[in-house]
Amino acid sequence: MNRFGRIFRVELFGESHGKEVGAIIDGCPAGIPLAPEDFEADLARRRSGGAGTTPRREYDIPRIVSGVYRGRSSGSPICVSFSNGDTVPGDYERFADVPRPGHADFTSRVKYGGYSDPHGSGHFSGRITVGLVAAGVVAKKILAGADFSTSIVSAGGQSDVGAAVEAAAAAEDSVGAVVETRVRGLPAGLGEPFFDACESLVAHAVFAVPGIRGVEFGDGFRAAAMRGSQHNDPFVDASGKTARNGSGGVNGGITNGNELVVRAAVKPTSSIAAPQSTFDFQRGEMTQLVIGGRHDACIALRSAVVIEAAIAIALADLSLAAAATAPRPL
Repeated sequence: MNRFGRIFRVELFGESHGKEVGAIIDGCPAGIPLAPEDFEADLARRRSGGAGTTPRREYDIPRIVSGVYRGRSSGSPICVSFSNGDTVPGDYERFADVPRPGHADFTSRVKYGGYSDPHGSGHFSGRITVGLVAAGVVAKKILAGADFSTSIVSAGGQSDVGAAVEAAAAAEDSVGAVVETRVRGLPAGLGEPFFDACESLVAHAVFAVPGIRGVEFGDGFRAAAMRGSQHNDPFVDASGKTARNGSGGVNGGITNGNELVVRAAVKPTSSIAAPQSTFDFQRGEMTQLVIGGRHDACIALRSAVVIEAAIAIALADLSLAAAATAPRPL
């Protein structure tokens, strides 16, 4: 269903061109300082306006509806809402009959029998991720002492991200990217051996971000070409520090105290200006589709902070679970 987490639980609401979007965050401990201005830095990282991003401009001013009293979390569910202002629903009318390649137009129609809101992809839109960013801000407050660093390490297979995005936009196309997040200062002991392993829950949360095609930790897929002598991480001191970090900070599903290293593969934006051949479901024949509207040439430019937020949400849930089940001294 549309909820993630066992203790720190996050639910998203709204549609791309509806009145409001946002998040409901349950399980947040009481007493955490929280004000609208706390969200600004991460919301700014997600906003459009830079080269390669959509011309759609939303101010994304957070409205804390519930769960905060006198500047601190009250222990009840926190609701953070954002108004939609720059909407043009008419850009999307055709896609009910001619679904866009790579989008959820077809699958949402099948699953919901045509009742889902199609404008701007409705609830399937990247617009909904503003709620994830808000929840990530709260999550990072729970993870006091953890330091997050996120960057786009390549786009279109190139290290020069700007050049790759510019070339794709000039060709009326789009480009994918690899986003890397590093988290320092996590304690050892977060996670479980199997289904609630740290990698399992982090990957679950990251895959909830629209457009993610792969998630890896540490050496990731490169480990398949290594020998054990290359991939193993020798311990170098009594704290558990290792000489290298091929495991990405996790052993046996549990954080080992070293830096958590997560990389996500973000697909190219599905909506492109270049003509595409697809099926017209009303006419029952192939047709040429030219997609208008406003779209990013590279969604990773704005989704990098969303990926970071998803990782923070999973780690906050693991942190609260670890605190609840910490062993008592004998």
